[in-house]
Amino acid sequence: MKTVYTDQHRLQHGQAELFGNKLVPCHERPARADAIHAVIEARGLGPIIEPQDFGEDPILAVHAPDYVAFLKEAWAAWCDAGGDGDALPSCTPMPDMRMHDMGRRVPSSIFGKLSYYSFDTTAPITAGTWAAAYASAQVALTGADLLVRGDKAAFALCRPPGHHASRSYYGGYCFLNNAAIAAQRLIDQGLKKVAVLDVDYHHGNGTQAIFYDRADVLFVSIHGDPDQDYPFFLGYADERGTGPGMGYTLNLPLPHGTTADGWFEALNQAIAVIADYGADALVVSLGVDTYEGDPISYFKLASADYSRLGQRLTRLHLPTLFVMEGGYNVDAIGINVTNTLMGFEQQEKSLLA
Repeated sequence: MKTVYTDQHRLQHGQAELFGNKLVPCHERPARADAIHAVIEARGLGPIIEPQDFGEDPILAVHAPDYVAFLKEAWAAWCDAGGDGDALPSCTPMPDMRMHDMGRRVPSSIFGKLSYYSFDTTAPITAGTWAAAYASAQVALTGADLLVRGDKAAFALCRPPGHHASRSYYGGYCFLNNAAIAAQRLIDQGLKKVAVLDVDYHHGNGTQAIFYDRADVLFVSIHGDPDQDYPFFLGYADERGTGPGMGYTLNLPLPHGTTADGWFEALNQAIAVIADYGADALVVSLGVDTYEGDPISYFKLASADYSRLGQRLTRLHLPTLFVMEGGYNVDAIGINVTNTLMGFEQQEKSLLA
């Protein structure tokens, strides 16, 4: 299995995020991708390749032009306005801050724009944010292109991650939605149906929102119950889609303390729904913050369970792109990710033998 990776990820290195009631060092940091890269290399998963550059058009197929322009210009505007350190929003726009018939207005001030385009304070914008996010999207696009060219599976080692970024807002460490960009690329290259399976501990609110009214992309997510867990406002079981997308969103929220037995029951349900959908390809938003030792999550999967995850996904018999999302135990992240990928690849080989 090929891994797509670029050192450009290190350009996103925020100083701190607001977590709980205080500023703490960012959980999402370069050491995450470096640790994954090291284990993949050590265990000989397969070639590690650089991404191609597909330009901005595939990004704009998913994200709003004004939002992309903001991301490109935010750091320079922040510095010009005298911003000190990383750029973080200063307020949260609530629904009644503009009359509903007027619509929301984009402030001209960079301080206002940071609040307009973000939904939390976990994703500091730095001098390298746009370059890193752009490169991460190109990693995902290259992975999608590998499937189009006939590879059975590929791993897009994306950083920053993406599944919390929606069409026109960022947060949760995410700026561009890599999984959504990859899924859209597969559709644009001629596939009729794509399934996105999000196994990150936190609900992929951005991916859901992007495809919520569409039938050509099925979104299925297994995650911590948003009644208790971030991002709180999306990810409930009664969210099923709207318009042409009705029935093409499936959320499987689980409580704190869920063990492997309960989690794999949900995975079996997800796999059955994806199989019935008849997808042409599968995009897996691969978060390993379901690990029992993750510092900001509450499921109880062990490292060996990720091999089972990879093996179980081969039941779908689909070209599969794994797109890296969360996982914040740096000591274990490389093992857990590589276990997933090798479990998938080894099971595929045994099925073909």
